[in-house]
Amino acid sequence: MFAAFYFPHKHSSSSWKFVICRSLANSSYGIKRKSPLQNLHLVSRSIHHPYYPSTKFQRPPLRISIQQYSSLNRLPLHKTKLLNAKHGYQSHRNFWLARLASRLLKVRYLILGSAVGGGYTAKKTYEQWKDMIPDLDDYKWIVPDFVWDLDELVDIEKLLKALPDADDLAKLMPDFDKIGESLASLKGFLSPGYNLVSEVIGASDLLLLLGSPGETAFRATDQGYDNDKQFKKVSDKEKIDQLQEELLRTQLKYQRMLERLEKENKELRKLVLQRDDKGIHQRKLKKSLIDMYSEVLDILSDYDASYNTQDHLPRVVVVGDQSAGKTSVLEMIAQARIFPRGSGEMMTRSPVKVTLSEGPHHVALFKDSSREFDLTKEEDLAALRNEIEIRMRNSVKEGCTVSTETISLSVKGPGLQRMVLVDLPGVISTVTSGMAPDTKETIFSISKAYMQNPNAIILCIQDGSVDAERSIVTDLVSQMDPQGKRTIFVLTKVDLAEKNVASPNRIQQIIEGKLFPMKALGYFAVVTGKGNSSESIESIKEYEEEFFQNSKLLKTSMLKAHQVTTKNLSLAVSDCFWKMVRESVEQQADAFKATRFNLETEWKNNYPRLRELDRNELFEKAKNEILDEVISLTQVTPKHWEEMLEKTLWERVSTHVIENIYLPAAQTANSGTFNTTVDIKLKQWTDKQLPNKAVEVAWETLQEEFSRFMTERRGKEHDDIFDKLKQAVKEETIKRHKWNERAEDSLRVIQHNALEDRSISDKQQWDAAIHFMEETLQSRLKDTESVIEDMVGPNWKKRWLHWVGRTKEQSIRNETKNELEKLIKCNEDHPAYLANDEVTTVRKNLEARGVAVDPCLIKDTWHQIYRRYFLKSALNHCNLCRRGFYYYQRHFVDSELECNDIVLFWRIQRMLAITANTLRQQLTNTEVRRLEKNVKEVLEDFAEDNEKKVKLLTGKRVQLAEDLKKVREIQEKLEAFIEALHQEK
Repeated sequence: MFAAFYFPHKHSSSSWKFVICRSLANSSYGIKRKSPLQNLHLVSRSIHHPYYPSTKFQRPPLRISIQQYSSLNRLPLHKTKLLNAKHGYQSHRNFWLARLASRLLKVRYLILGSAVGGGYTAKKTYEQWKDMIPDLDDYKWIVPDFVWDLDELVDIEKLLKALPDADDLAKLMPDFDKIGESLASLKGFLSPGYNLVSEVIGASDLLLLLGSPGETAFRATDQGYDNDKQFKKVSDKEKIDQLQEELLRTQLKYQRMLERLEKENKELRKLVLQRDDKGIHQRKLKKSLIDMYSEVLDILSDYDASYNTQDHLPRVVVVGDQSAGKTSVLEMIAQARIFPRGSGEMMTRSPVKVTLSEGPHHVALFKDSSREFDLTKEEDLAALRNEIEIRMRNSVKEGCTVSTETISLSVKGPGLQRMVLVDLPGVISTVTSGMAPDTKETIFSISKAYMQNPNAIILCIQDGSVDAERSIVTDLVSQMDPQGKRTIFVLTKVDLAEKNVASPNRIQQIIEGKLFPMKALGYFAVVTGKGNSSESIESIKEYEEEFFQNSKLLKTSMLKAHQVTTKNLSLAVSDCFWKMVRESVEQQADAFKATRFNLETEWKNNYPRLRELDRNELFEKAKNEILDEVISLTQVTPKHWEEMLEKTLWERVSTHVIENIYLPAAQTANSGTFNTTVDIKLKQWTDKQLPNKAVEVAWETLQEEFSRFMTERRGKEHDDIFDKLKQAVKEETIKRHKWNERAEDSLRVIQHNALEDRSISDKQQWDAAIHFMEETLQSRLKDTESVIEDMVGPNWKKRWLHWVGRTKEQSIRNETKNELEKLIKCNEDHPAYLANDEVTTVRKNLEARGVAVDPCLIKDTWHQIYRRYFLKSALNHCNLCRRGFYYYQRHFVDSELECNDIVLFWRIQRMLAITANTLRQQLTNTEVRRLEKNVKEVLEDFAEDNEKKVKLLTGKRVQLAEDLKKVREIQEKLEAFIEALHQEK
């Protein structure tokens, strides 16, 4: 560069000036060159040159002087001045070359010094970095040994020779010239689409110029109205009409195009979802997102908010006056006639939560059912409407008209907007006959409970065919959302309103939010049919589109295009819903997180050694304990069963045996008559009463043992929280269990055979029968003594020791007892009954001593006195018969001793033993298993009945565990939903 400035021979000053300037001008140092504009794209040329035509632009030649920045800029480039020698001046030498060299040397030294310093600094920095790097030799063990031996194992030169040459690789590259030709042909193919986009852009400019539906804001403001007014003032009326006609034609044209494209998109989307449904693709984010959110709402609907946890998650709440068209609007959004319909009567009797989501098939299903209703078939639609009506009626309690219980329904189909809507009962102004008196207040409370959620979108439905002054719901909505930040107003039956309303401006005032005392986020006008319940959704949509195409309200700009049709309403509601979800769901997740922390802390403080078992888990634990206790019945020993059965059965039949069999037979004169009487009475007893009594005793014994196992406390493992449930299971099981009816017939035969046997085989059995008879008679004697003591009062010993006396009646009975005892002493073989003359004699004897006695009192006292006398005599007879087994074997021949009563009690004892054994076998082999089966059925029924579980498993501990589980589940599902929401975003 600098060589151009050195000249070995002399030149004039002008010459070297020119040379220097030309060399500087031709140099590219310090100047950025631009690429030729002809090689740039059309759009790129327009961006580079916004002030010149893009096709014919030619850059003007550069006319500015270019001066390179250099140390030469400071050199004097003017002509050298020479002193005139003729006038005595010396010639002044100009050493410009030396000055130039000195300056260049200074620049060189600067560059050299900078290079040396920079090199030293770089070397020092390199040494520091080198010291900081660890020695990698210590980590060679990480790399396998065969890697270090690769150069020995693999011949790199052979591999390089095997690779193809550069020419061979160039043949494999694509032909870029052909690709350019293909792109040129593709440009011609895409030119119609480009023209279409140009037309759409031009139409959009026209729509924006006229203030048309290109606007995306919902709120109808006064500013747009004033702008239209001003536009009318400055424009000619005819031009406005022409522009409006042109605008409508353009709107209709592109509306048809959009509908055609949407229809094609819907079909394509349906195919994609069908492929996804078969598992070809795993893209289910949009489909599952609304389902995840709906699951959270379902859990919240069952959540008992006893810990001040409020549900502020968004949902679309549909409210309106009765018969305002709420259900019809919801059906148009769901694109199916899914709700029961009625003319003028209340059909929505409970809140219905409808979750709309995309799916390959148009189906509906309930939360608690697996049945899918095909919404394209009329039979399934009718079945779905009937099922909803049945569920509504079942949810309404007796004496009420509406219910607060929510029915959860999911509707899936191609093209549906994803959202969650809740259809509420219609607001009424008067309670009619047949309704509960509090129906109006209940509907208001239900509506307020849903609308007071600060994140709920309120879809306010107003009937356009009635006077606005008759509206009730608008006042209610204005109270819940006075600023209108989450309210969307929908005017239904606009076709009837246009016919009936005298002033169309009234409809415009409603849509612009100037008539009702409420504010809204958006205003919409829809038509949901002609009032015929058999109309299909497609026919309603066609009628709605046809109406708005020909409506004067739209032609005269009273309504804007984006404010009509249920399709635009559905899109707007879905956008608002998801916007509210994204804004509030994280805050709600944090609230549930805080609630979870509070509940966990409360559990740790109150129940530190117990697991957190909710109601279902506690029920499963109680179920296992109950089944274990039922199984324990099979572990009862046969001896224990038989002892219990025999003892209980004798307690039941002993009175009958003593009073109706033994005592009457003992009054006979000889042994033959005694045995005959006993056989007859035993046969009658066996045929009529004994088998039934035995079965009752067996069933009661089984109940007692079952109850004992169910209520028995098992030390520290016993949990009082299960007592109520076990009691209910026990009662229900006993109620359902029925003894086998055939067992009674077989038992009768066994008992009859046992009682007919009179042969006592050995002395041990004889002694056992005597012992059994003595125990029985002694217990009866003891009872009789107690009855007599109550009749006559305390004896002299108790009167003196306890200072008690006799009543007048007891004194009379005591005198009667003494007189009757004298009668028995006179005749020890006296029969069991008093004769009339004997009664008269006793009465007269008592009257002689000044005691007035009634004959009935004498007979009653005689019964107990004779009973005691007979029992004592029978016990004395037992003692005599202890040595009578020898005479029994000889059939009491040549003996005055008769022990037929011992034989009777042996027969009774043997019958009891055989009956107990038979019943024990039936219990262990049949009835215990049937009882276990009944217990399982009862537990299964209780498991399906949530109300029963809530009633039987109660208490603070259960409620706390239940709430803790719910809050955890809600928080987890909310976090999963938020994560999916972020992924979709």
